[in-house]
Amino acid sequence: MTASSAPQPTTLSAATCKARAQGPAPALRRRMAAFTYEGVLLFGLVMVVGGIYSVLTNQRHGLHGREGMMAAQFLALSLYFIWFWTHGGQTLAMKTWHVRLVTEKGDPISLGQALQRALLAWLWFMPPWAAAWLVGWHQSKLLYGAMGVWILIYTSLTWLLPQGQFLHDIICRTRLIDTRA
Repeated sequence: MTASSAPQPTTLSAATCKARAQGPAPALRRRMAAFTYEGVLLFGLVMVVGGIYSVLTNQRHGLHGREGMMAAQFLALSLYFIWFWTHGGQTLAMKTWHVRLVTEKGDPISLGQALQRALLAWLWFMPPWAAAWLVGWHQSKLLYGAMGVWILIYTSLTWLLPQGQFLHDIICRTRLIDTRA
Protein backbone atom coordinates (compact mmCIF):
# COMPACT_ATOMS: atom_id res chain seq x y z
CA MET A 1 0.00 0.00 0.00
CA THR A 2 1.44 3.35 -0.96
CA ALA A 3 1.32 6.42 1.21
CA SER A 4 -1.26 8.03 -1.07
CA SER A 5 -3.68 5.11 -0.81
CA ALA A 6 -3.49 4.79 2.99
CA PRO A 7 -6.80 5.54 4.69
CA GLN A 8 -6.95 9.07 6.01
CA PRO A 9 -8.52 9.87 9.38
CA THR A 10 -11.89 11.49 8.99
CA THR A 11 -12.81 14.67 10.77
CA LEU A 12 -16.43 15.47 11.34
CA SER A 13 -17.80 18.83 10.32
CA ALA A 14 -19.29 21.07 12.98
CA ALA A 15 -22.75 20.45 11.51
CA THR A 16 -22.28 16.67 11.74
CA CYS A 17 -21.11 16.94 15.36
CA LYS A 18 -24.16 19.05 16.21
CA ALA A 19 -26.50 16.56 14.53
CA ARG A 20 -24.90 13.55 16.23
CA ALA A 21 -25.04 15.25 19.64
CA GLN A 22 -28.83 15.27 19.30
CA GLY A 23 -28.98 11.56 18.49
CA PRO A 24 -28.27 8.44 20.49
CA ALA A 25 -24.90 7.72 22.06
CA PRO A 26 -22.55 5.24 20.38
CA ALA A 27 -23.30 1.62 21.17
CA LEU A 28 -22.76 0.73 24.81
CA ARG A 29 -20.50 -2.12 23.74
CA ARG A 30 -18.12 0.30 22.00
CA ARG A 31 -18.14 2.73 24.91
CA MET A 32 -17.34 -0.07 27.35
CA ALA A 33 -14.57 -1.33 25.05
CA ALA A 34 -13.10 2.18 25.08
CA PHE A 35 -13.51 2.24 28.89
CA THR A 36 -11.60 -1.04 29.22
CA TYR A 37 -8.89 0.02 26.77
CA GLU A 38 -8.56 3.32 28.64
CA GLY A 39 -7.85 1.32 31.80
CA VAL A 40 -5.02 -0.52 30.06
CA LEU A 41 -3.50 2.75 28.84
CA LEU A 42 -3.91 4.42 32.22
CA PHE A 43 -2.06 1.57 33.90
CA GLY A 44 1.05 2.79 32.10
CA LEU A 45 0.44 6.39 33.14
CA VAL A 46 -0.06 5.37 36.77
CA MET A 47 3.18 3.34 36.73
CA VAL A 48 5.21 6.20 35.24
CA VAL A 49 3.78 8.78 37.66
CA GLY A 50 4.31 6.38 40.58
CA GLY A 51 7.92 5.80 39.56
CA ILE A 52 8.66 9.50 39.19
CA TYR A 53 6.94 10.31 42.50
CA SER A 54 8.87 7.56 44.31
CA VAL A 55 12.21 8.77 42.96
CA LEU A 56 11.51 12.46 43.66
CA THR A 57 10.31 11.82 47.22
CA ASN A 58 12.76 9.00 47.96
CA GLN A 59 9.82 6.76 48.81
CA ARG A 60 11.09 3.35 49.92
CA HIS A 61 7.82 1.76 51.07
CA GLY A 62 4.39 1.87 49.48
CA LEU A 63 2.66 3.00 52.68
CA HIS A 64 5.06 5.87 53.39
CA GLY A 65 3.84 9.02 51.73
CA ARG A 66 0.90 7.24 50.15
CA GLU A 67 -1.35 10.31 50.49
CA GLY A 68 1.09 12.28 48.36
CA MET A 69 1.27 9.41 45.87
CA MET A 70 -2.53 9.28 45.67
CA ALA A 71 -2.70 13.05 45.13
CA ALA A 72 -0.07 12.85 42.38
CA GLN A 73 -1.95 9.98 40.69
CA PHE A 74 -5.28 11.82 40.93
CA LEU A 75 -3.72 14.95 39.45
CA ALA A 76 -2.05 13.02 36.61
CA LEU A 77 -5.27 11.16 35.72
CA SER A 78 -7.30 14.37 35.84
CA LEU A 79 -4.82 16.23 33.65
CA TYR A 80 -4.75 13.37 31.14
CA PHE A 81 -8.50 13.46 30.64
CA ILE A 82 -8.89 17.24 30.79
CA TRP A 83 -6.12 17.76 28.24
CA PHE A 84 -7.47 15.28 25.70
CA TRP A 85 -11.11 16.30 26.15
CA THR A 86 -10.31 19.98 25.63
CA HIS A 87 -7.95 19.29 22.71
CA GLY A 88 -10.07 17.39 20.23
CA GLY A 89 -12.56 15.69 22.55
CA GLN A 90 -10.90 12.28 22.39
CA THR A 91 -8.49 10.37 24.61
CA LEU A 92 -6.27 7.77 22.99
CA ALA A 93 -8.83 5.01 23.65
CA MET A 94 -11.69 7.17 22.40
CA LYS A 95 -9.81 7.73 19.12
CA THR A 96 -9.31 3.99 18.72
CA TRP A 97 -13.01 3.26 19.30
CA HIS A 98 -14.26 6.30 17.29
CA VAL A 99 -15.97 8.07 20.17
CA ARG A 100 -15.77 11.83 20.81
CA LEU A 101 -16.88 14.02 23.68
CA VAL A 102 -18.81 17.17 22.77
CA THR A 103 -21.27 19.51 24.46
CA GLU A 104 -24.97 18.73 24.29
CA LYS A 105 -25.07 21.13 21.30
CA GLY A 106 -22.18 19.37 19.52
CA ASP A 107 -19.47 21.96 20.23
CA PRO A 108 -16.06 21.27 21.79
CA ILE A 109 -16.29 21.16 25.57
CA SER A 110 -14.97 23.93 27.79
CA LEU A 111 -12.26 23.60 30.42
CA GLY A 112 -14.94 23.89 33.11
CA GLN A 113 -16.98 21.06 31.61
CA ALA A 114 -13.86 18.90 31.29
CA LEU A 115 -13.00 19.51 34.93
CA GLN A 116 -16.57 18.80 36.04
CA ARG A 117 -16.71 15.61 33.96
CA ALA A 118 -13.32 14.42 35.26
CA LEU A 119 -14.62 14.76 38.82
CA LEU A 120 -18.07 13.28 38.13
CA ALA A 121 -16.60 10.35 36.23
CA TRP A 122 -15.57 9.07 39.66
CA LEU A 123 -19.24 8.03 39.97
CA TRP A 124 -17.99 4.87 38.25
CA PHE A 125 -15.96 3.96 41.35
CA MET A 126 -16.60 6.05 44.45
CA PRO A 127 -20.11 4.95 45.54
CA PRO A 128 -19.10 1.32 46.22
CA TRP A 129 -15.83 2.40 47.85
CA ALA A 130 -17.68 4.86 50.08
CA ALA A 131 -20.32 2.25 50.96
CA ALA A 132 -17.62 -0.33 51.74
CA TRP A 133 -15.83 2.17 53.96
CA LEU A 134 -19.07 3.01 55.79
CA VAL A 135 -19.87 -0.64 56.54
CA GLY A 136 -16.27 -1.48 57.38
CA TRP A 137 -15.42 -3.84 54.53
CA HIS A 138 -11.67 -4.29 54.16
CA GLN A 139 -11.37 -7.51 52.18
CA SER A 140 -10.45 -6.97 48.56
CA LYS A 141 -12.95 -9.58 47.33
CA LEU A 142 -15.78 -7.59 48.94
CA LEU A 143 -14.49 -4.27 47.61
CA TYR A 144 -14.00 -5.55 44.06
CA GLY A 145 -17.30 -7.42 44.14
CA ALA A 146 -19.14 -4.28 45.23
CA MET A 147 -17.37 -2.27 42.55
CA GLY A 148 -18.25 -4.82 39.86
CA VAL A 149 -21.92 -4.82 40.84
CA TRP A 150 -21.97 -1.01 40.93
CA ILE A 151 -20.36 -0.72 37.48
CA LEU A 152 -23.06 -3.02 36.10
CA ILE A 153 -25.76 -0.87 37.73
CA TYR A 154 -24.18 2.39 36.55
CA THR A 155 -23.80 1.04 33.02
CA SER A 156 -27.39 -0.23 33.02
CA LEU A 157 -28.64 3.28 33.80
CA THR A 158 -27.86 4.21 30.19
CA TRP A 159 -30.93 2.22 29.13
CA LEU A 160 -33.09 4.55 31.21
CA LEU A 161 -31.38 7.88 30.55
CA PRO A 162 -32.00 10.14 27.53
CA GLN A 163 -30.10 9.20 24.36
CA GLY A 164 -28.40 6.34 26.21
CA GLN A 165 -25.82 8.70 27.71
CA PHE A 166 -24.04 8.11 31.02
CA LEU A 167 -25.29 9.92 34.12
CA HIS A 168 -22.16 12.06 34.43
CA ASP A 169 -22.58 13.22 30.81
CA ILE A 170 -26.15 14.31 31.45
CA ILE A 171 -25.13 16.23 34.57
CA CYS A 172 -22.19 17.89 32.74
CA ARG A 173 -24.27 18.57 29.62
CA THR A 174 -21.85 16.64 27.46
CA ARG A 175 -22.45 13.90 24.92
CA LEU A 176 -20.49 11.02 23.49
CA ILE A 177 -20.83 10.80 19.72
CA ASP A 178 -19.77 8.34 17.02
CA THR A 179 -16.97 9.70 14.83
CA ARG A 180 -17.15 7.08 12.11
CA ALA A 181 -18.00 8.50 8.70
